[in-house]
Amino acid sequence: MSTQQGVTASASEYTFDDLAVVMGTYNEAEAIGTVLSDIDDVTDGRAEVVCVDGSSDRTPEIARDHGATVIEQEPQGYGVAVREAILAPDRSVVVTTDCDDTYPMERLPDFLAEINDGADVVSGDRLYYGAEEMPGVNKLGNELFALLASVLMNKRVHDTTTGMRAYRREVVQKIRWTENTGLSAELLMRPLMRGYDVRERPIEYDERKGETKLDPFSGGLEIAGSIVRVALEERFR
Repeated sequence: MSTQQGVTASASEYTFDDLAVVMGTYNEAEAIGTVLSDIDDVTDGRAEVVCVDGSSDRTPEIARDHGATVIEQEPQGYGVAVREAILAPDRSVVVTTDCDDTYPMERLPDFLAEINDGADVVSGDRLYYGAEEMPGVNKLGNELFALLASVLMNKRVHDTTTGMRAYRREVVQKIRWTENTGLSAELLMRPLMRGYDVRERPIEYDERKGETKLDPFSGGLEIAGSIVRVALEERFR
């Protein structure tokens, strides 16, 4: 799934020196060290890492020990933290991920290659391979979110709530982001509905380390509401 009206790729290719990997973190001491070590290994320590953190455990200490920039913030929800994270770096390519060790950091070179090929947004599709490690209710919800967004946008998408995406920095700077729990869907939908080159690519998805922070039912309703709101705002923008 892609469109062809996005930002033209630069003459020189981006490298890991142009890459920032960002995440919101909240009490992820069990997994954060593994995630940051994986990023460091894959990018040879060249990617900038930014964590916007509201933890009460050792998460920020562990992140700093791994060389990450930690921006401390009172807990205000997923979207508030991630919005701060994506706007903080000044590198040309920004990749979002989660800090629970569910996403494959070894795919960072592939995402960067897609940006160098002209993509504006590269979105990891967790459901393509079945996402067997994902709880059944979460998987069903994510499938329904994608169906709802596809119908409202009249564009087929497969995973609206994935936490792993790559963006050209100018894309995240140009768009005003408004959602909180539903930010992950908004980060896909607004660029797509504005004609940017948005590509979904299959990724593996592993079992999370630590406890989930999102209630699948109340959180699911919030995400569905965000999808409807964003689609209507973009359609009548």
